[in-house]
Amino acid sequence: MNRLGSVRRSQVVTTYGPGALIAVDDESFMVAGIDRWDVVDADTVPERRLEQQLRVQALYLPPSETESFRSTRGLPVIRFPLMHSCPDCRRLDWFWKLSADDKNVCARCERPLVPSRFVIACPSGHIDDFPYSRWVHEGRTPDGDHRLELTTQGASASLRDILITCSCGARRTLDGAFDRRKIAVITRCQGRRPWLGDQEECGAGVRTLQRGASNVWFSSVRSALSIPPWSDGVFQLLERYWLMLKSVKDPDMLKNILTGMGAALTAHGYDVDELVRAVLARQAEEAGEVPADTKTKSQEYEALLAGRAESDQNQQFVAEPFDPPAALAPFIEQVVAVPRLREVRALVGFTRLQPSSQDADDASREAPLSRGDIPWLPAIEVRGEGVFLVLDHRQLTAWEQRTEVLARCATLDRNNALRAAERRLSDPAPITPRFVLVHSLAHALIEQMSLDAGYPAASLRERLYVSNEMAGLLIYTATSDSAGSLGGLIAQTRPGRLAALVLEALGRAAWCSADPVCIESTGSGADGLNLAACHACSLLPETSCEEKNTLLDRGLLIGTPDQPDLGYLSDLVRGR
Repeated sequence: MNRLGSVRRSQVVTTYGPGALIAVDDESFMVAGIDRWDVVDADTVPERRLEQQLRVQALYLPPSETESFRSTRGLPVIRFPLMHSCPDCRRLDWFWKLSADDKNVCARCERPLVPSRFVIACPSGHIDDFPYSRWVHEGRTPDGDHRLELTTQGASASLRDILITCSCGARRTLDGAFDRRKIAVITRCQGRRPWLGDQEECGAGVRTLQRGASNVWFSSVRSALSIPPWSDGVFQLLERYWLMLKSVKDPDMLKNILTGMGAALTAHGYDVDELVRAVLARQAEEAGEVPADTKTKSQEYEALLAGRAESDQNQQFVAEPFDPPAALAPFIEQVVAVPRLREVRALVGFTRLQPSSQDADDASREAPLSRGDIPWLPAIEVRGEGVFLVLDHRQLTAWEQRTEVLARCATLDRNNALRAAERRLSDPAPITPRFVLVHSLAHALIEQMSLDAGYPAASLRERLYVSNEMAGLLIYTATSDSAGSLGGLIAQTRPGRLAALVLEALGRAAWCSADPVCIESTGSGADGLNLAACHACSLLPETSCEEKNTLLDRGLLIGTPDQPDLGYLSDLVRGR
């Protein structure tokens, strides 16, 4: 098997997973489904709670060609798109008709072939080559041998200067190829899934895309923080040997087995009795004797509030609660410094054209990673630190019941209902002022922390905990990069610093270079799901936001010119 190129393991989960296109020099390939990946001797990413949530038996790191991953040949890929052209003789045809021996060279001119710039895709994730023959023949499939040529006339970079000609005399430029109505006349979706090597019935309308466009592939990722008890070093250690230990129920036999393993376990500082108790605890949990709570966020919220002192050098979760500064106490109930955390992110599917959300209807439209059910998913683990804030429950409850607050949030609710109707989704859950407030505050703090903490904004992430019982946000760094060398997030929780950081963040949020247009907006961003929020004030890099930069409003955070006391933190802004 030829080695074509390389990507980072983390990119396989976020950017180059199954079904995604990768440009390698002057060629284009698509990553194959995980049923074709070689995971023999693969490194696992243990995270029990996430495995339960996703109903899989294991999470594996993406393939690598390192020595520790001996059986792996890297990520398998297929050539896509298959339509290519020769810049010399201008022929436009299938790759195997232009190349004699699978080399990316024209058999006639010996010039490197150019993969088609355009593909077509549908909302269900299917993707296909652009139908050049049907396009030039106005939707007909002509009989006989027809040879196509592609000519770039060079007058401009527009589609009207890309000319397709046929040996029968038919001619047509690509002007209008991105028009949904025109491409609908030419073809419908054929249900092709090249990454799986199959085809299914579809017939949906398609859209023309450039193969390098960002909306060709959106990853759908689920994540979880490692929290007690499964974050403790003893459980992480046992994960490596769990297939052997899971069926041993007798404590004495367990003790003999673990004692016989010797230094493989005891070298990590755990005695045999502690290991036996951990094995029995996990066996009980898997057997259902201890109810498995599938509410991942609520478990994390409780663990963050409870705190966890450092007691083990292998501990993956350390949280230190403390009271908020006096200036913030009326609005913020609890602050937690998280010096150590671990997050596991698993790729569960992908979409095209539009990113998916956590809604069940959107999740059902995610394209699969494999043919049939596979008992594992690709995942990565990242480690970092964070700051967790909980809003004051009494103050928040009184604020979110105000008539003017509910009226402002109702605008977002209407826009969200229109979005659901256009996509033929079921009625969405109502958007609450509490959620928009917590989300907007998280964005304001990330913007400020990127200036003060030494991390670029793209290396900071939000994790929102919002329900009738929860109103918290975790801002954390969980990255394999070396960002954040100027002090880190924990330094922002020092006495006197946190209050200053929040006030500075609110001061920045109170003014936007796009005002008054921004602050008076009644629906901006994707599907009109933002109010007073734009790229100049609130939007973050895609890697930082859980909600794809939607459901944001500075007005509910700091007020508006017409209603300066509308915001939950308006008093702090006026008191600066």
